[in-house]
Amino acid sequence: MNTKPTTYTRFPLARRIEHIIMLLSFTTLGLTGLPQRYPLAGISVFIVDSLGGIDNLRYIHHIAAVVLMFGTAYHIIVAGYKVFVLRTRMNMLPIFQDAKDGWQALMYNIGLSKKFPQMGRYTFEEKLEYWAFVWGTIIMGLTGFLMWNPINSTKLLPGEWIPAAKAAHGGEAVLAVLAIIIWHMYGVHIKRFNKSMWTGKMSEEEMLHEHPLELADIKAGMAEQSIQPAELRKRQMVYYPIAGILTAAMLAGILGFINTEETALTTIVPPEGQVEVFVPQTPTPLPTLAPTATPLPSPTPMPVSSPQGATATVEGQVAETAAPVTGPSWDGEVSPILQAKCST
Repeated sequence: MNTKPTTYTRFPLARRIEHIIMLLSFTTLGLTGLPQRYPLAGISVFIVDSLGGIDNLRYIHHIAAVVLMFGTAYHIIVAGYKVFVLRTRMNMLPIFQDAKDGWQALMYNIGLSKKFPQMGRYTFEEKLEYWAFVWGTIIMGLTGFLMWNPINSTKLLPGEWIPAAKAAHGGEAVLAVLAIIIWHMYGVHIKRFNKSMWTGKMSEEEMLHEHPLELADIKAGMAEQSIQPAELRKRQMVYYPIAGILTAAMLAGILGFINTEETALTTIVPPEGQVEVFVPQTPTPLPTLAPTATPLPSPTPMPVSSPQGATATVEGQVAETAAPVTGPSWDGEVSPILQAKCST
């Protein structure tokens, strides 16, 4: 007789829908954001052309960003309800045991330990992914606001913050996409296909392998604590006004994010008709300098021997008697030639 395997509810329907919305918005942001960071790549050109141009690409990118912000606001409100009203344990907060589990897993993976760490509701890997997403959302939101509203941003901040925000936005985008492709895809879909975010349930075998401490708490009746209806209503009456104020503030922030200014990144529509966009200029000739007379070197007397033993110059002037020159000398022959030929 076949018995149906025992399953445990891990994620309710609302969490699964939230996951799908965040997955779609994140994927859209990646597909429309990376082509703007690497515009000359072939795949980037293909995506831009497929979506009808850079304006449509940016429009879709902005819509996905707004969806991500609404999803983040909803997640904050729900997390507050679970913590304050339902008194759910904050199992996603990192603790020192997570570092020990990470080290134990590393030793197990490289063969230096025979025991894999036992973990509870969330593993250290899931916590790293969650808080990396939180950190990335904060960075992308702040830098995205600076780029979406550069004029008003520079009224409060130096202008250098805009290109710095662009660099941080693109760098964080690359990091986030690579983390999903490498870390998340391997840990959730390749190493062991975890279907709990789609079905909402995990089998007892999967729980024993991935979350043995949580399974032990469930079997011991310690996983969920019932709340008296009166106490539940009391907490709800306190939390609902706070949640309403937080919701209004976050909605106002999102609307301000969108409508603060007409972004400076709007593409200018080209004018109609034939417009000559490039007119080559004729280079201006350099002025010609007037020729200047080059002074000729003064003639140097050349010594000529006379029959009387005196030395006479070519002009007929007689110099003092000297011994006949037996060979070429620098002062007599070489220097005058250099002065005549190389004076310029």
